[in-house]
Amino acid sequence: MYQFIFLIHVFVAVCIIALVLVQQGKGATMGAAFGSGASQTVFGSRGSGSFLFRLTVGFVLVFFVTSISLNYIASQATKQEKTIVLPVGPAQQAPAPQAPAKPVPPVTNG
Repeated sequence: MYQFIFLIHVFVAVCIIALVLVQQGKGATMGAAFGSGASQTVFGSRGSGSFLFRLTVGFVLVFFVTSISLNYIASQATKQEKTIVLPVGPAQQAPAPQAPAKPVPPVTNG
């Protein structure tokens, strides 16, 4: 589930970048006032502002929802991490130190 939401998140981020780069600035229509009659004819007489703006707002909302969802999923994953604790057995007594073994006498061939 995390990977799917992350994939949508990245796709929406790329779409937002593309839409922002495609949109015209506020001063871009100044050329139409001085004789450039072909301004904003692709998207109709009102121009692309309304359509692209609404599309950008939609993608931004999806981006925020996926951001919050990814944050929630990641926080739940860290809460579910459990450390393995081994049960403590009865107290064991340390073995008594043993006396050093007696040295073995050398063997003679004879």
